[in-house]
Amino acid sequence: MICVTFVRRAADRRILSFSVEGHAQYAKPGKDIVCAGVSAVTVGAVNAVEALTGLELPASMKNGWLQSDIPEQGDTAVDDRVQLLLEGMAVMLDTIAQSYGKYVVIENKYVE
Repeated sequence: MICVTFVRRAADRRILSFSVEGHAQYAKPGKDIVCAGVSAVTVGAVNAVEALTGLELPASMKNGWLQSDIPEQGDTAVDDRVQLLLEGMAVMLDTIAQSYGKYVVIENKYVE
């Protein structure tokens, strides 16, 4: 199963970090459309943040694992664009989870 966790600031729901871990095991490696979809969405979102905002996310990636802490820049426009891209990623992952809930679970954790 793939577990996606978003850590959000409780006051404004901003994404502070996210992690994706595990394998869907929907199909054999190389044919697993659930793993491929989640990987494409998450890696694509990290790349989009970097390409469209200039912010290099501190991301760690290994086989079946991706994690990133989201630094605030102090530039409201950049921070808002980063959040919009990350929320887009969250919507796409939620869409995958709605269709393949047996293989993908999404959790939001709120911190002060």
